[in-house]
Order: sequence, then structure tokens, then C-alpha cells
Amino acid sequence: MGGGLLCLGEMIARLVFGLMMMLALTPGLAGAGMESYFSNEVAEIAAACRGDFRSLAEWQARRPELRREAAEMLGLDPLPQRTDLKPIITGKIEREDFTVEKVAFQSMPRLYVTGNLYLPKPGRGRAPAILYLCGHSAVVTNGISCGNKTAYQQHGIWLARNGYVCLVIDTLEQGEIQGRHKGTHSLGMWWWNTRGYTPAGVETWNAMRALDYLAGRPEVDPERLGVTGRSGGGAYSWFLAALDERVKVIAPVAGMADLESYEGGTVDRHCDCMFLVNTYRWDYPLLAALCAPRPLLLGNTDADEYFPLDGVLRTHDVIKRVYDLYGAGTNFGLVIAPGPHRDIPDLQVPVLRWFNIHLKHEDPAIQTAAVKMFAPQELRVFGSLPADQVNTSIEQSFVPTAPTPAIPRTAAEWEQMRAKWMEQLRSKCFAGWPAHAEAARLRLVQSKNTGAGSISEFDLESQPGVRLKLYQTQPRGISPGGRVTLRLEEPGVPPPVSVQNTNSAVFYPRGDERNKGQRRRYMLIGQTLDSMRVWDIRRALEALGKTPVVIEAKGDLGVDALYASLFETNVAGLELRQIPSSHREGPDYLNVLRVMDIPEAMAMAAEYCPVRLLPASSNGWDFLRAVSASPAAQVKLEWENK
Repeated sequence: MGGGLLCLGEMIARLVFGLMMMLALTPGLAGAGMESYFSNEVAEIAAACRGDFRSLAEWQARRPELRREAAEMLGLDPLPQRTDLKPIITGKIEREDFTVEKVAFQSMPRLYVTGNLYLPKPGRGRAPAILYLCGHSAVVTNGISCGNKTAYQQHGIWLARNGYVCLVIDTLEQGEIQGRHKGTHSLGMWWWNTRGYTPAGVETWNAMRALDYLAGRPEVDPERLGVTGRSGGGAYSWFLAALDERVKVIAPVAGMADLESYEGGTVDRHCDCMFLVNTYRWDYPLLAALCAPRPLLLGNTDADEYFPLDGVLRTHDVIKRVYDLYGAGTNFGLVIAPGPHRDIPDLQVPVLRWFNIHLKHEDPAIQTAAVKMFAPQELRVFGSLPADQVNTSIEQSFVPTAPTPAIPRTAAEWEQMRAKWMEQLRSKCFAGWPAHAEAARLRLVQSKNTGAGSISEFDLESQPGVRLKLYQTQPRGISPGGRVTLRLEEPGVPPPVSVQNTNSAVFYPRGDERNKGQRRRYMLIGQTLDSMRVWDIRRALEALGKTPVVIEAKGDLGVDALYASLFETNVAGLELRQIPSSHREGPDYLNVLRVMDIPEAMAMAAEYCPVRLLPASSNGWDFLRAVSASPAAQVKLEWENK
């Protein structure tokens, strides 16, 4: 009976200790510092970007590489081939003082751009031309999309009646052919990060090709091209102008914000088309600064819920510094109108005046108003959509992935491949890791002795504000300095309540913020949640000192462990279960599919330490199998059957 009571007492003790441990794992502890974490990261990025503006000579020296970086982060380095636009005109509408042509072209083969071209009457030689880029305003009639160009028709009409050629083009998501803008926003397509894909790149490329189309029209003076748009179209305006010098005058409206604005709560209001793949950890004013010294006018309302005024003012202040370096302060302007996020005359009139002053070199009184004149169906380009379109799947091909590598024939070839991959992983995928960090240390929270040994709870500060849990179990009679088995778990999984017969530890990387909004906040600052979980695992390995560690993990955490092992030297083995064969299904790191995929990482890891692998599927591992059989690489890999 006494033995039964003792067993019951031990069970109660274990239950109480387990409950204590589980309470320690509540999201409040691991996530308590996340707000300060994001604030600190944004402040660091903003300060670094402001530091680029010390002198005009320094700015001009850096500008070409900054432009290249911007293109890369939009998926446009190298630029796609400028193929035949294959332009078509499907109809015309004649009015007394302007004509509307319903046009379409292919910005790349089978990627269709639909638009309306507004031409002034009478023609007086070559006129200045404005590219108008649309915001988010779906126009669907009887289940058929007429394109958001029809929602912004008043701008094309108004500009044509004031002597400008104006091309208004549909966006990818809300055009006549409806593609996607919201991959990470609401569709769970986190693999967009792994490809380095953002629909902002498609919108920028379509706008560049729209300039090609305009420049080829006989009615247009190609030396007098301007761009404007509002909301999303405002953002695309400065994306385009940052990369394309053919734009001489820029006037984005209600499309400007900095990282502080987005991180401050507006990120969930915006789809992916507003954001770069922030590989190089930019703040957005740096992108707009690439417009200098060309005439640039920012317009916004003072109560805009999407682009808050304080963020617009901070953006203005940063850009102004660059214009001042050029001595071109009069080429940079800011207009603030009262009201919420709306398209209003108080912003429209200053934009037209800006174009008149800088493209026509005149400033007449503006006597007409921007008004709509057509039913949306009248402006639709296609009667039936082209069957060969790739608009609805362009995310699958717009940014090329790395080709499947050849099997190395020699050890030198394999070493060269590994070195290149490691350099690219550091610079393209994990550049958001801290450049400097204090030594990782475990802080003891509590320890409990059991009959079989001890269980200790530790805090590990992976980064300032990011406190994580690690538990170590030490069997009685076994030296604490030997090999440790480290198991990785998601927060919420109960901590160990019993001691096994080997030295072991359980570590919980960050993950309680594994929801859509928080994951997108990481994207904005040049990280992903999973790339920072790799960092957390590295920190845990560092905190364990020189102790040889065998890591056990499964699923996405198993892939995170795999990449962590490439950067640390005390990993003595990997036991990985349910591992996907591609980042298309696995964790997302920025640009990783432009560099490599999971089989290549597995091959590298298996040279440094033995790997026991249970894949989620037998498909997709051909490269790993071939490298394992090649004498060029010394791969220590054991395949485990399901």
C-alpha cells in the first residue's frame, strides 16, 4: 500500500511540475517582447537607410547598386526579355475633345495587360504622355470583370482634355483577367517568399512595358513621360520611377509609407503588391529617393487609414534630404488634403498642375473637373478572354528558380558548389540575422530533482526581446559533459516531466506568433518566421557550448534544424522525420528557391554529420540520392522507411 501511495505521490508531483512547465510555455512569455522586437528592427533599418545620404558624391556612387538591389527585390534582376508586345486595339470611342482606344499588349509572352488609351483632340504633334496606374477598385458587372481601369477613367478623360495622352492600365489582380495579389495576405502561399516573388514586381514590369508601348505611339513625345496613380497605383508609380529613368515626372497619390507605418499596424490592410521582397533590409523612402532629382510630388490625405500621415511626413523628410543634396528642392513637393483614403479633387488638381509645370512648362488655370463618362462595359477590351493567358498563374514563373544542379564529378566541383550555396544563403536568404550578437547563454529558472535525475528549465534570449525555453534532463549517474540529444518542439507541446537514460534537452524556437499577421511583419524587415527559427536553433546550439549535439526534429522544424546545422560546428547528428523534399511545401526563407532546395541542403549537412532521414514522400530526392552515391561527396546518410 505504501508503494502505491508513493507512486501516486510521484504522479501528483509530476503532474504539478508538468503544469508549471506548461504555464511557462504560454505565448505570453515567449512573445512578450515581440512588439519591441519589431520596433527595434524597424528602427535599425531606418537608421541604416538614412545613413546612406551623407553627401551627393556618396549617394551617386551608391545609386547604381541601390537600383540593382531594388530591381532584385522586385524580381527584376536580371530584367525579363523585352519580347514583342503584340499590341492590339479592339475598339475606339470618339468624343468631341478626346478619343478612347481599348488596347491590350503582352508584357511577356501570354502575360496580358489591358488598358484604355485616352488621346486628346485635335492632335498637335507629339504630346506628353501620362501612365496612370490603378489602385484596388474591383469593377465586376454580371460576374465579368471590366478591370479597375474603368474605376479610374476620370483621370484619363481629364488628362486627355488637358492635352495629355494617358494610358490607364489594369492591375494583375483586378484586371479583365484576374490574377493574384494576396498570396501571403490570405491565400497561405508562403512559398512566394521562397521564390523571391512579389506581385509588385509584375506591376512594375507591366508598367515598364506600358512605357515601351507609349514611347512607340506616334502621338507621344517619348522625352516627356510622367506617371501617377493612387493607393496601390501610387506605390507602383514610385517603384516604376525608381527603376526606369524614362519617367521624367512622378506624382504618386496615397501610396507612400515607411516600415514604421506598415509595422505599426497597417500591414494587414495591404496585399503583397505593396511590398518588396526585402532581401537587403530597406526602408521604403530609400526606394523613392532613387527618383531624385526628377520632379516628384507626394499627395496624401491627413486621415488616411492605409497610409498614415505621420509615415508620409517621415517619408517626405528622408526623400527631401536627397533632393537637397542635388540642390533640387523645388523638384520635390508634398500636398496634404483633408479626409480619409479617397480620390478627391484636392489631390487631383495639384497633380495636374505638377505635370503642367514640369512636362509642359506652363501653369494655366484648371477649369475642368475629373468626371466619369462611360459605363464600365463600354471600356472593356476583351469580349472573351485569351485562352493562352498566364496572368492567373504568373507567380509560378515570373521569378526563375535555381536550376537543378548537376551531379558533381570531383571533390573540387562539390566544394565549389557548397561554397557558392553557403555564400548565397548568407546574403540572400538569411541576411536578416543579427550581424552582431552577444554570446548565447542559458539562464536557470528552476530545477527539480527526481528519483531518476534532474529536470532544469532555462531561459534563452535569442535576440533582445525574444526569450525562449530550453529544458535539460540529466540522468542520475551519467556525466553532464557528454553528448546531448536536443529535441525541437513547437510552443504548446508539454515540456519533459520525466528523465530518460541519456542526456537530453528540449528547445522551443519562437512560434507562438505563427499567424498570418505576424509572419508578414517578419517579411517586411527582410526575415521570415522560419529563417529566425533557424537563428533560434543556432543560438540554442551555441548556448550548449562545445557539447556534441544530436538534433531530433520533424516537419518544418526539421528543415529549420537542417539549415541551422550548416552554420554550427557542434552538431553530431540529425534525426529528421516527415521532411518535405521542397520549400514549396516546407518552411519559407526569402529567395531560397533562387539558390537551392532542401535536397541540396541535406547533402551538405550529411557531409558534416550523420543524417537519419524519414522523408514525407519518396519523390523529389533524386539529387540527394545521386550525390550520396557520388565519390565527389562524403555523405553520411541513412534513409528510414515509413
